[in-house]
Amino acid sequence: MKIFVAVSIVFASSVFAQTPSPSAPASAMHPFTFEDMMKLKRLDEPVPSPDGKWVVFSATDVDLEANTKISHLWIVPASGGESKRLSETPNHEERPRFSPDGKRLIWTSKATDPTQIWMCDFSSESGQLVGKPHQVTNMSTGADGAIWSPDGKNIVFVSAVYPDCKDDACNKQRDDELKKSKVKAKIFTKLFYRHWNAFTEFKRSHLFAVSADANLTGLTGQVSGAGTSGPTGEPRDLTPGDHDVPPFHLGGQDMYAISPDGQELAYTSNIDEVEAISTNSEIFIVSLASSSANGQSGSDPKKISASPGADSTPLYSPDGKYLAWRSQARAGFEADKWRLFVQDRQSGKTRDLTEKFDRSVGSYSWNSTSEFIYFSYESAGQAVLGQASVGRGGLLDPNLLNSSAPTKAELEWPDVHDEHIDNVVVTRDALYYTQNLIAEPDEIWSENLHPDSHGDLRVPRKITHVNEGLLANIDKQGIDDFTFKGANDEKIHGFIVTPPGFDPNRKYPLKFLIHGGPQGAWGNSWTYRWNAELFAANGYVVVMINFHGSTGYGQKFTDSISGDWGGKPYIDLMKGLDYVEKTFPFIDKNREAALGASYGGYMANWLLGHTDHFKCIVSHDGVFNCESAYGTTEELWFNEWEFGGPPWKNREKYRRYSPHLFADKFKTPTLVIHGQNDYRLDVSEGFQLFTTLQRLKIPSKMLYFPDEGHWVLKPQNSRLWYKTVNDWVDQWCSPSRTGR
Repeated sequence: MKIFVAVSIVFASSVFAQTPSPSAPASAMHPFTFEDMMKLKRLDEPVPSPDGKWVVFSATDVDLEANTKISHLWIVPASGGESKRLSETPNHEERPRFSPDGKRLIWTSKATDPTQIWMCDFSSESGQLVGKPHQVTNMSTGADGAIWSPDGKNIVFVSAVYPDCKDDACNKQRDDELKKSKVKAKIFTKLFYRHWNAFTEFKRSHLFAVSADANLTGLTGQVSGAGTSGPTGEPRDLTPGDHDVPPFHLGGQDMYAISPDGQELAYTSNIDEVEAISTNSEIFIVSLASSSANGQSGSDPKKISASPGADSTPLYSPDGKYLAWRSQARAGFEADKWRLFVQDRQSGKTRDLTEKFDRSVGSYSWNSTSEFIYFSYESAGQAVLGQASVGRGGLLDPNLLNSSAPTKAELEWPDVHDEHIDNVVVTRDALYYTQNLIAEPDEIWSENLHPDSHGDLRVPRKITHVNEGLLANIDKQGIDDFTFKGANDEKIHGFIVTPPGFDPNRKYPLKFLIHGGPQGAWGNSWTYRWNAELFAANGYVVVMINFHGSTGYGQKFTDSISGDWGGKPYIDLMKGLDYVEKTFPFIDKNREAALGASYGGYMANWLLGHTDHFKCIVSHDGVFNCESAYGTTEELWFNEWEFGGPPWKNREKYRRYSPHLFADKFKTPTLVIHGQNDYRLDVSEGFQLFTTLQRLKIPSKMLYFPDEGHWVLKPQNSRLWYKTVNDWVDQWCSPSRTGR
């Protein structure tokens, strides 16, 4: 076990350590507060300029009193330095993208309702927008997700439309009719009828192409060039039909790309499947060169993937010879390993570059010579960089990772470093990514791909510092890890965070956090929803266990939770609790609370019926009745995978680990939290739990959000959430007695 060391911004032992900013005097330091967290800027992915001089990004600000979040465009020199607002408009602006020549910038703006794509000239000499921004799209259904064609003549974007409408006038008429109708009833004839946090409006996401200069003709004149707008200048639907392109996803890398010659579009879709019972999205390609009289695509898409599981995020190599994508082997399982496939476009041969690599590929990017692919991957609480060799001359090199890749032992149990990487982007000379820590939200980092004037290569360097000023005044602890023998005597990994002013000779109450997923993981990473530093700030030790089923420890370990929700994970958690109580004498084992959401909420409910160890429990959006949860969720493939089919075919598995069947053993005071718009785990699960607790006369409280889904996202709702949770734990664990 390593020694606990207090930190403010970076770990002193970090491989990424750099000269720190002057720290605040000890007297000026204060524990992390919710208000502090809301003042932090939330950075999105880096967008380097083509000439390598600048990096543009969007960053979200929270106005707590106004209960709003608004994103603005920022710019920073690629070598690092002061970040500045790129545009001073009050509009919500996000997702900037440079034209191939770097002379123009597009972004999504809420200057209009719905959102549209906007554009402005850009001066690389000054790093400023030039002239007045102008609106590119004018779709009644809105526009988002824009990318440039390689020749800079056209823009491809996403809009949700009625699949039977042939033009925007039809979409507008349909929307107007719905708004004006006094009848709000809906008729369903198939699944999905609702998804995530909204009921269907019978629309589908489609990809459209529009001329980059279409707005200059008022969307009424002819425009030319392959893959441009239709004959009237209106955007052309590239993916017509009753399917989503791209499918629903919760952020991440684009699920579509244009070939370097501008002649082909690759995209992700689940055309052949019922989304509610399948994850089998596929990669399709369609010609951008054809046009049709009605403004829609004039060619049929071709499916090029063959996996029974999900295929996603296609990306062409810069030389145009290859098309890469991420692929899962098993259908209906969202936590299957993401493999990295590359197809030779001429021969059609496809290779799995990560077949022998027992980790899941995250965001990825080609290098400029099309020889390598850099990618992020999760491993034992970290997210680090990997590199796959594609080879020269057309044949794919099966060599997996470069010589600097970690060994198997390092993959399994590395020390906890300040390294949690995502949004990987590679340019001719540099590698860019976002990185966060448990004590610091995302900032943008870079690494040289060629030796600089000092001979340095692949040396991580932070190029944005937008939150350092605020964080310099926060008294925060770092994170340490430990291992112990869990279920089947297998090694289990855990993490511990101590409170500000930590004294190992004192006694501290414990918050025992249980992650969701269930195939998820805790690690040295930032989150706004379950922030361990914030939980620790009012005098608690926080412990987090990556039980069987957690990601980042190999696919076999991840698979082990399916069909065993209340088995090995429960054993791991209780053995982990026993381990930290015996190992860390500063933990007061008489004042411990268990808290979890999603699967963590399920496990909180399972703990209720299987242990009286905790003084209180917090159960957020958890499964209470496994059978009723099946009938009220929307992504049925999830339950069918985890429990081996629908309840009528495998009822015993649903009942074996269903918390509601152990209610006669419930004793622990419990806070129940649920959102009305949570369609992943319906609010009825929370109501059932609270009703049961009240009927049993167990001290209980319910926090109900009529305007939240599976996550609590609105700023003031989030403030109420943290206050209610912390007050509930304080009520039963009395942190004021710390140091008794």
